[in-house]
Amino acid sequence: MDNFRTKQPPVKPVSAITGVPVENRVLKNGISLFMIDAGSEDVARIEFVFKAGMARETIPLLAGTTNMMLAEGTLNYTAEELNSTLDFYGIFQNLSADRDSASLNMLFLNRHIEKAMELAGEILFRPVFPEKELSLMMKKRLAGYRISREKVQNIASDSFFESVFGSNHPYGRPVKEKDFEAITPALVRDFHSEYYTPRNMAAIISGKIHEDTPHLFEKHFGSFSDSKLPAGNSLNIINVSDAGKIHIEKPEAVQTAIRIGSATINKRHPDYPGLKILNTILGGYFGSRLMKNIREDKGYTYGIHSSVTSLDQSGYKVISTETGKQYCTSAINEIYREISILQKEPVKNDELEVVRNYMSGEMVRMFDGPFAIADSFKAVWEFGLDFSYFNRMMETVKTIGPEEIMRLANLYYNIDDLHEITAG
Repeated sequence: MDNFRTKQPPVKPVSAITGVPVENRVLKNGISLFMIDAGSEDVARIEFVFKAGMARETIPLLAGTTNMMLAEGTLNYTAEELNSTLDFYGIFQNLSADRDSASLNMLFLNRHIEKAMELAGEILFRPVFPEKELSLMMKKRLAGYRISREKVQNIASDSFFESVFGSNHPYGRPVKEKDFEAITPALVRDFHSEYYTPRNMAAIISGKIHEDTPHLFEKHFGSFSDSKLPAGNSLNIINVSDAGKIHIEKPEAVQTAIRIGSATINKRHPDYPGLKILNTILGGYFGSRLMKNIREDKGYTYGIHSSVTSLDQSGYKVISTETGKQYCTSAINEIYREISILQKEPVKNDELEVVRNYMSGEMVRMFDGPFAIADSFKAVWEFGLDFSYFNRMMETVKTIGPEEIMRLANLYYNIDDLHEITAG
C-alpha cells in the first residue's frame, strides 16, 4: 500500500479530438440547424445564435438591450405569462449578447421539446418591446452602470478597449450616461427586424436528441420569413490607435487596476494555437510566470492573468491585475521583464511539459458532455472553422518547441506596440 502512495500516477498523452458527429439541416427559409446527439439523459439544450452583437449596433447599448427585451412580452404572452409558462414546464432560458453575436439558450426535458420550441419562436420572432418595460430596464441598467464606474477594474477595461479599437468602432466605443436615455422602442424594433431574421440565425441542439426534432423545428420555425435580405457585412473599420500610456485618476480608490495589451490575430490565423500556448506560459494559468513572479515572489497582487481572445473582426491580448498604488510601477516593470525573457530565453522543457499537460486537460474538458461539445462547436463555427481546429491546437500543444515560442513572443508581444492602461 505504501508503494502506491509514493508513486506518481502515470501521465498519458491526450489523443486527437475525434468522433464528434454534427448533423446539419437547413430549413427552406434559410435557418441552419446543427444537431449534436451525444447525451445519455433525456434532456436537451438549444442555443439560437444571431449575428446581432455589439459589432452591428449604430449606437451604444442597442444590441444588448434588444436581446434583453426579447422576453419582456410577445404577441401572445405578457412577460409574466411567459415566465410562468417556462417555470411550469421546467424550461430554463437565458438571453445573452456579446461583441459579435446574440443568443437565446433553452434547457429542457425532451418531453417538453415542442413547448420549448413554441416559446422560443415567440421570444425570438414575436417580441413587442413594451415602452414601460424598456424604460424600467434602462433605469436599472443606468443604476448598475453608475455603480460599475466606482470600480477601477471596470474603468481600466473600458479604457483599454477604447484605446485598442478606437472610440468609433463598436468593440471600443465607450458607454456614457446619456446613452441610456437614447434607446427607444423604435430603435430596438428596427435593430430586431434587421438582425433577428431566419437567414441570420442558426440553432445548435445538443444532448439526447428527440427523434422528432427536425420535424418540430420545421413546424415551429419554418414559417418565419425574412422581410428583406440580411444586412451585409458593412461594419466599421478598426483604426488601431498608436500604443501609449493612459492613467485614469481615481483618488479615493484603494487599488490601481492595470491593463496591458493590444489587438492581435484571431482563430482564423495559423499562428493562433501557438499564441494561446505562449499566453498560457506568460499568464494563462495559476502556475504561469506572471503569477509566480508578481503574486508569489513579489506579493504585489492577489492575482494576475493574461488572456488571448478571438473576435470576428480582430482579436486582442490583455494582461490584467489590480495592485496597491505603491506597487503599480514595479508590477508593470515586472510584466515587461517577463515578456522580454520569453523573447530572449528558450522555455525549458520541464516548464513546457507542465503547460502541455495543463492545456491537454483543458481541451479534454471542452468535450466533456454534449453541452460542452456544443459550446466548442459554436466557438469554431462562428469563425467558419470546424472541429479540425481543435486537432490542430492539440497537435501544436504536443509539438511546439522553445524556438517557435520565442518567435511568437517577438512577433506578437513587441513592448512598443502594447497599450498600457492604469486606473486608480
